Amino acid sequence: MTPPRRLLSRLRELMASGAAAEVAAPLAELVRLIAGELVSEVCSIYAQRPGDILELSATEGLNPQAVGRTRLRVGEGIIGLCAATAKVMNLPDAQNHPAFAYRPETGEEPYASMLAVPVRRAGRTLGVLAVQNRTPRHYTDDEVEVLETVSMLLAEVLAAAGVADGAEEGLAGTLPRVFGGVTLVAGIAIGPVIVHGGFSTARRLLADDPDVELVRLHDAAERMQRGLDELIAARMPVAETSNSADASASIEVLEAYRLVAADAGWLRRVAEVIRGGLSAEAAVHRVAGELRDRMRRISDPYLRERLADLEDLAGRLLAALGGDAPREPVPPGAILLARRLGPAELLDWHARGIAGVAIEEGSPTSHAAILARALNLPTLGGTRGMLDAAGPGDSAVLDADEGQLILRPDPDVRRLYGRAIEARSVQQAGWAALRDRPAVTADGVPVSLMLNVGLGLELDQLDITGAAGIGLFRTEIAMLARGAIADTAEQAAMYARVLDAAGDRPVLFRTLDLGGDKLLPGAVPSEEENPAMGWRSLRIGLDRPALLRRQLRALLLAAGGRKLSVMFPMVATVAEFRVARALLVAEARRVRPTPERLSIGSMLEVPALLWQLPALLAEVDFISVGSNDLLQFLFAADRGSPALSGRYDLLSPPVLDLLDNLLCKAAAAGVPVSLCGEAASRPLEAMTLVGLGLTSLSMPAPGLLPVKAMLAKLDIGAFRPVLAAIRRNAAGEASLREPILAWARERGLPV
Repeated sequence: MTPPRRLLSRLRELMASGAAAEVAAPLAELVRLIAGELVSEVCSIYAQRPGDILELSATEGLNPQAVGRTRLRVGEGIIGLCAATAKVMNLPDAQNHPAFAYRPETGEEPYASMLAVPVRRAGRTLGVLAVQNRTPRHYTDDEVEVLETVSMLLAEVLAAAGVADGAEEGLAGTLPRVFGGVTLVAGIAIGPVIVHGGFSTARRLLADDPDVELVRLHDAAERMQRGLDELIAARMPVAETSNSADASASIEVLEAYRLVAADAGWLRRVAEVIRGGLSAEAAVHRVAGELRDRMRRISDPYLRERLADLEDLAGRLLAALGGDAPREPVPPGAILLARRLGPAELLDWHARGIAGVAIEEGSPTSHAAILARALNLPTLGGTRGMLDAAGPGDSAVLDADEGQLILRPDPDVRRLYGRAIEARSVQQAGWAALRDRPAVTADGVPVSLMLNVGLGLELDQLDITGAAGIGLFRTEIAMLARGAIADTAEQAAMYARVLDAAGDRPVLFRTLDLGGDKLLPGAVPSEEENPAMGWRSLRIGLDRPALLRRQLRALLLAAGGRKLSVMFPMVATVAEFRVARALLVAEARRVRPTPERLSIGSMLEVPALLWQLPALLAEVDFISVGSNDLLQFLFAADRGSPALSGRYDLLSPPVLDLLDNLLCKAAAAGVPVSLCGEAASRPLEAMTLVGLGLTSLSMPAPGLLPVKAMLAKLDIGAFRPVLAAIRRNAAGEASLREPILAWARERGLPV
């Protein structure tokens, strides 16, 4: 249903006039027009004021004396609920709705039905547009469509009148602010901020000729798709030949992104909105806003992260339509602040020279985070509130090591971090010299330092760091990046590239660890209350044996007669491991050539396995300790909860006792043990693990050379009795970190 011409014409006049500060009279005329065209007895506009207050700014049908007097807090009443949730409220009996808030001065008692639509602009709610009728009725989809279109145009009127001004003012906008976040990629950056809050507002909202706008949309969509094809085609040969992290993109991520771009569903919706009277640019904004509001209500983190991809595509489509201004140069050391970030956007910004990224809604499973890790670009996620506080000319310190963004830092803080960066540069130059040296302690004990990787883009780190191999290849990362489970041939080709890059060095492939915060592509989100302890990892593989067998067959084909090591995640019982092992052995009988040697291992993440060690050690060829999940389950502490961050320590008596017991029993059974959690990349933790007897550690690439540097100065023979004494004297202590750290510092170890 197209909004009536008189309504569109009047809105055009309002916007052309700039909606001067004296906006009350035009709004009063507007509500009369809407009420008349929609055959509604009441039409009201509520504008958002400072302090999360919604004020009745114009009405047709309610008591005119209530204008400027009736106020509701965001979240209060149906109007407040509409503003808080950014959802349309279509109620045939509004007064009996639990959220209804009665305001006697309005005189709304006779009116039963209500349709309330949020007025939004650039992701912010500026007010609410509502119509009411005496007769109980459910407003039609056409009526909702018209009111949503009008609300989009009304947003520009309210914004021009000053309602949209939400920037910090006065002294508050000059003081330092600290925002906590989750480390996605460690590192430090100092520099001016670039606020990337989305795409610019459409300059022209109403269409003079919808047919012309549809042609413009079609042409722009084709240009956008060609650009993505060229981007992938240009990076493909580089990725295949050099695996350069600076020059190549993750083909898996970009292929998934291209599939979303080619989906005609969202473009059809844009075309429908154009037929309703909006310009192509305004229609893209409208549909992007609808998708944003819908996906923000999805609880599943993986699906929510796809919102960044959709917003990225909307921005590219607007650029193809000519809706974005030319790019401004990026100042040296700039830090990008974004609400969400798509993969192609991150690659563009990285090429332009940004030094770090903070993403308000970023998580470890986002496409942007996957690429940022591969590019070794310091990145923080979950820094909520920073975009509202940041402004032009602000500078920041991005401390992704400690998980914080310092906006407008004091000069002393800047100098302190500047010295830290200089010291790190000198330190890194020294680490680089260690690349080709063996990882060995000062008293000659060799330690195998390997990498945790998940994308082909990261394989060049094997040579850059001089790693002994890949101690954890996360096979699910490429699947999450591409948005689907690859077929057997595609998986085999990917795994073969990994083995080729490793050469004679070992590679431990972990089977798909999906579920929990890594939703199985194409699956319906589960309603589990505790997804980390729910249907995930090996449990999915055993319940969907065809999925697991397909992957196992691909791994065997990729080996092509070479050595192959496979481990199963989230094993809770020996019986589960036996079933998984039997599937792998059965597939191995069918594939030719057979691997030179097939090693089958288990991850140790579920504490229940500790009481099954004799039976497990009789079955496995090796064990890999997944410290991230093991600590989470051991202490019943969600590792993603900021409130519990740092509360439970790997360097605590129960964890060290657990590992000591495991190592003793595994040594007696002749079963090698490695550890592949994030903790292995921290020198102090690595020193303690080696002191316990763990001499095979796998970690993210940035941690490998610092750990190697620490080992080169560590006399492990001198440390082991000290560690044993600290453990004996620490009954009931929450952590042994302080005495271990004190010993290391006394000896000048770089921990």
